[in-house]
Amino acid sequence: MRCCSNRRTFLKALSGAAALAAAGVPVLRALAAPPDGEHEYFIFIDITGGWDVLLWSDPRNERRGLVDPPSTESLRTDGLTRWVDRPLEPGASTFELVRPSGSNLVFGPAIGKLADLYDRMCIVNGIAMNTVSHPDGTVFSATGQHLVGSRAVSPSIDTILANELGLAELFPLVSARFPSWFVGSNLDRRAMPVLVDSIGAIGKSLTRTTRYDRAEDRDQISQLLIQEARDLADIAYYPEVYEGMALHYESLRKVLSSGIRDVFTASELKVAQPSFDYGGRFHGGEAVSAAFAVEAMKRDVVRCASFGLQGFDTHTGNYQNHALMLQEAFDMIATLVQVLDASPHPTLDGERLSDHTHILVISEFCRGPMMNPAGGRDHYPNNSALILSPRFRGNFALGRSDEEQLLPVVTRSFSDGERPISPADVLATFLGAFGIEPGKYLRDGEIMPELLAT
Repeated sequence: MRCCSNRRTFLKALSGAAALAAAGVPVLRALAAPPDGEHEYFIFIDITGGWDVLLWSDPRNERRGLVDPPSTESLRTDGLTRWVDRPLEPGASTFELVRPSGSNLVFGPAIGKLADLYDRMCIVNGIAMNTVSHPDGTVFSATGQHLVGSRAVSPSIDTILANELGLAELFPLVSARFPSWFVGSNLDRRAMPVLVDSIGAIGKSLTRTTRYDRAEDRDQISQLLIQEARDLADIAYYPEVYEGMALHYESLRKVLSSGIRDVFTASELKVAQPSFDYGGRFHGGEAVSAAFAVEAMKRDVVRCASFGLQGFDTHTGNYQNHALMLQEAFDMIATLVQVLDASPHPTLDGERLSDHTHILVISEFCRGPMMNPAGGRDHYPNNSALILSPRFRGNFALGRSDEEQLLPVVTRSFSDGERPISPADVLATFLGAFGIEPGKYLRDGEIMPELLAT
């Protein structure tokens, strides 16, 4: 360890850094997460392309107005575990509504295994999107504001939670193809999302050569740097400078450990979390993101994990697969909840990880009520959202859409009058569930207290 033997030189360098900080260079703030959220974790999922709410959250099995219900003529029904034929017209059948025993919720046939968890589901229907553009709808759902030009003007929900509750984590936010945006002057740069196409890409970037030093050598260097920073914090006039440096060195040590690399390596995640369907026809590869969310939270190295499930923009004849794609996605979410149920909380003895994990599932809009000439459904300015969280009411749905047109209708009053629910209202309520003032980040949106658990 000759390279680090000169303690005096090292102390002198750190003293220079402290002088710069005292002169006005920005420094890290104190590392204290709000007590209300220090044990909470968050998973955000984007159903990319626009889901068909007729098949799950806002089901229709009758022809009425513009509504052309899903049928055996337009859907591939073999493999849909919840599909039960209901007569529609000669030669074609639609589906019986899915009503689990004891449920207040009614589902479409694509709900799959998630229907068994109805008592934990909070659904918001009839969300007014006011757009049928993929980029605009995606940003509106995740940030509560429409695009200005081609850019988001507000941070996304996952970035906000990372900024409020995750700054002391090794990775406040890891985002794999989720619409994560780091926008705004009141965000700490530690909350900037790690944006990747796949979780495995992070594992590859963390791999280091052993040509010049070994993992043990790097660990010893990191330990020395951590201790030096802490010693200086004990005697410094500005201890937060050195506390921040100690945090960075401790984070570096964790990142370089093999255990952390395993959390970001697809092959290791599949071994650690065998319950997910990695061979799934539509989302097998993306199931690694769900496994990552569980494993990273079990090890307390991430606060927010966000990922997208691709392929739902089904305009043409491949609409036949839309229900199967949704079923596989909801089966994955059901498995995710069950795995969280079986996982212990990393810092709270005797508590389940699921009791402190909060899942929000969004999409940019829904598919239209009418079949198009190609046998598919087009974009439509209506939407739904799914929340699975101990902070929200289970077995509960709020909002609705017009029976003949599937457009959002007014279902409650807000402070600005009667209007349909907006994405900003959903995001504001999600923030409010954790004691975060929505107005700090959102221009619009109002907390809907009837969604919150009492």
